[in-house]
Amino acid sequence: MLARIKAILRERGYILYTKPYQLNIVGLRGKSTVPNKFNDEIHVFYRTDAGNWNYHVFNATTDPGTFWLNNPLYEQGTAILATGQYVDAYALGMHRGLYEALVQVKPVTIIRDYNRDSVLDFNNGVRQTGFFGINVHRAESSGTTQAINKYSAGCQVFQTADDFATFIAVSKLHIDRHGNLITYSLIDFRAINRITLKRVVQTTTVAVIFTLSWILRKFYSIN
Repeated sequence: MLARIKAILRERGYILYTKPYQLNIVGLRGKSTVPNKFNDEIHVFYRTDAGNWNYHVFNATTDPGTFWLNNPLYEQGTAILATGQYVDAYALGMHRGLYEALVQVKPVTIIRDYNRDSVLDFNNGVRQTGFFGINVHRAESSGTTQAINKYSAGCQVFQTADDFATFIAVSKLHIDRHGNLITYSLIDFRAINRITLKRVVQTTTVAVIFTLSWILRKFYSIN
């Protein structure tokens, strides 16, 4: 998975950080459009001083919960973070003044889901870029949360409190070395499939060419 995520970052021209403890944080949005489930992932990977890659995968949501889809805070609809790379857009701060989290400090792009039908709409909403408080935080303060409900109105939210504690600890390693600005990238699950399919096609093509070359060499050697 690490190789595939890195391939997607490179394919899209995104920054891949390689200095020790400089974090790559990648939200992987699942293919389901059914809301209120923690069916996405946040991948965090970085090099150590020894040059090895450390890699973490955490269950999360990159989408708002049903409550806010049905009861948007804004008339235009509830915010859904658009896929993309948001360079230095996050910093360690306080989520709603309650606990440490990564908070938005630079503009990001969102899609306003205005249908109010409890179905996530990634394609037809109004796109806006600016400051919307799209933070990276946890759900319940302990244990594992089963449903998103009010925990996300567009934020990127960890399902398990212990996972989030690990994430914050790793973020502080980045901050100690590289300062309090952190990049967040969000990609779609289907991008993983496209990379995999592309590799299968390339591998199959090479195999076919090799086989044809072998057959032709045999044919001409006989004749």
